[in-house]
Amino acid sequence: MRVALVINTSWNIWNFRASLVRALQAAGHEVLAIAPPDDYSQRLETELGCRYVPILMENKGTNPVKDALLTRRFYQIYRRERPDVVLHYTIKPNIYGSIAARAAVIPSINNVSGLGTAFIVKNLVSRVVLGLYRIAFRFPHKVFFQNGDDRQLFLENGLVKANITDLLPGSGVDTKRFRPAAAFVRQTPFVFLMVARVLYEKGIVEYFEAAKLVRQAVPGTRVQLLGGLDEAGGVGVARATFEEWLKAGNIEYLGRSDDVAAHIHQADCVVLPSYREGTPKTLLEAAACGKPIVTTNVPGCRETVQDGHNGYLCQVRSGPDLAAKMLQVLQLSGADLQHMAQASRQLAETKFDEQIVLQKYLDAVAAVRPRQSAPAKS
Repeated sequence: MRVALVINTSWNIWNFRASLVRALQAAGHEVLAIAPPDDYSQRLETELGCRYVPILMENKGTNPVKDALLTRRFYQIYRRERPDVVLHYTIKPNIYGSIAARAAVIPSINNVSGLGTAFIVKNLVSRVVLGLYRIAFRFPHKVFFQNGDDRQLFLENGLVKANITDLLPGSGVDTKRFRPAAAFVRQTPFVFLMVARVLYEKGIVEYFEAAKLVRQAVPGTRVQLLGGLDEAGGVGVARATFEEWLKAGNIEYLGRSDDVAAHIHQADCVVLPSYREGTPKTLLEAAACGKPIVTTNVPGCRETVQDGHNGYLCQVRSGPDLAAKMLQVLQLSGADLQHMAQASRQLAETKFDEQIVLQKYLDAVAAVRPRQSAPAKS
């Protein structure tokens, strides 16, 4: 079968779906990668071996004219490439790609990997997005959710029928690639790490506030941030503002990296104070590497922490409470910190191994009846 993966960036396919591409190929499927062009687009072909198909897509905003044009672009690509099934990820492919796939008479499988700003901020835009989901989600063959809260929200709002939904443990994590270090080492000074784009909804303001409080309580503590700036759509922190924050000296900004695991291994604890997630890949990678986690008690994040066992849950949008939980981890004995690290690894192995995700996708694709060629007219 010809399987198309459709996501809002090529970077996303490369970083989060490479294992799925390989699993589909190993099962004998041809894989198309459909996404806007970026620095990772050619790597999808040269290193993953799937054919890359570019599409113009703005990730933010709900301009009706632009969205109608996007739906048309999806439809044109689907009609030209004729995939047997389309796997949609992120909001715009999930909505407009589903409508286009229906028009092109191609089955689709959707993945709700997070609800985004439209569900965090209640306004006119959020109501429009709800309406669009209600229309588009009549059509998919299956809809995967990454946590039970998101699925329940969609069901309660009548956005999707329960019989086509299923749950995944996030994107899963490659527990062979992400492994604990050979020997447990507590860093001196202690190191906290946040891995996320510099977006308000990731809790970046609270992280800066907590860093100041933690370093006041325990001078010399290192508080790091790994992730790119994203000023698009008004949800990211402006570069000038961000650079001004850094001048306080409480955060070490590491920029972007293709080797996240190397940075996780150099940290004692991984932190993510996000407002809401699907299931954050970075926390799954941290757990697989055997790191204690501090994150918010919100859908998507709380699934990665058994409070007091492999980390701590903090209040959302509260810098002081985030700082308090970070200090709890910092003040643990070496033995207790190691116990938390082992608990994180065990959780990754038993609940979040990517093989669970890959098998569910392979089963879902196999359940789609291959498109039959139309009989020739006499």
